[in-house]
Amino acid sequence: MTIGVPREIKIGETRVSLTPSLCRRCVALGATVLVEKSAGQSAGFTDAEYRAAGARIAPSAARIWGAADLVLKVKEPLPAEYGRLRKGQALFTYLHLAANSRLATQLLERRVLGIAYETVDVGNGVFPLLKPMSQIAGRLAIQVGAYFLQSQHGGSGVLLGGVPGTMPGHVVVVGAGNSGAHAVQMAAGMGARVTVLDLDTRKLEAIDMEYRGRVVTLMSNPANLEHEIADADLLIGAVLIPGAKAPQVVSRAVIKRMRPGSVIVDIAIDQGGCIEGIRPTSHQEPVYTEQGVIHYAVPNMPALVGRTSTLALTQATEPYVALIAEKGLTRALAENPALTAGVNTQAGRVVCPAVARALGYS
Repeated sequence: MTIGVPREIKIGETRVSLTPSLCRRCVALGATVLVEKSAGQSAGFTDAEYRAAGARIAPSAARIWGAADLVLKVKEPLPAEYGRLRKGQALFTYLHLAANSRLATQLLERRVLGIAYETVDVGNGVFPLLKPMSQIAGRLAIQVGAYFLQSQHGGSGVLLGGVPGTMPGHVVVVGAGNSGAHAVQMAAGMGARVTVLDLDTRKLEAIDMEYRGRVVTLMSNPANLEHEIADADLLIGAVLIPGAKAPQVVSRAVIKRMRPGSVIVDIAIDQGGCIEGIRPTSHQEPVYTEQGVIHYAVPNMPALVGRTSTLALTQATEPYVALIAEKGLTRALAENPALTAGVNTQAGRVVCPAVARALGYS
């Protein structure tokens, strides 16, 4: 088993899919590990550390893709990498195929075994490889939103926490899952007025219990959404269905009622976004203004904190990567139902039901 770790090429991406510590474990289990030169540099890991852990440093991405049985990445392959995909190869990364039919077609045509972090499922609605990045994105959404609310960035000039004698900013979070709950935590910690909306009363009850009434919880319905978003200084879109395209729960008409200089952060943008009409941005150009409202929709938001994100991600992926290194892909998939649930494409077919529905293959 040869595991290849190419350097990430998405704009602003700072994470790496394998730490020297995990590399050492894979080598001890009998795998050969190839790491592209400088792949871990942005996350604070040097080539010397990988060499000391038993990895071979490859001078180019072409060498990695050409030799690896399993390519381990953070983000989905970009068009510049499509030509490197080859039949019989396995790819383990965030794929988000429901919002990327072009990549899905490439994986099918090249008969790549595509395993998506975001659909690895241990049951009871727990997605262990999606969870840490959702948590980080939720926390970052408040930091990012507060930054773009500042006057010099074209924002309304509202300080989320306010000061004595002034009203704090109003943060509205749509979706109370992992990312939404962590956005609520950060916003409440900053002293903002916080409203969270969701369809699941159990999630709303948990938040109400945790914050003892300091956070307003509402059922997510058109009337509540329209009323709360119209008053929002910062709107966080955090609605996600693992593997599927994100449902668009906030309409353009509702956004039009927001005050000029308000900010939207759509955490679900890597699955298509939950705000109607929103388009992906990048770390290079993170925002655009439409209808007087600032839109932030960076699909790889956790790259803002590459070190923390890498450590959180690789701690979650380690059991699965180590299992593959020890037993090979066929046995690992046979023995681990959670990993099998992560398979999106296999032998030229889309095998994940949610992805198949989103792409029209079912």
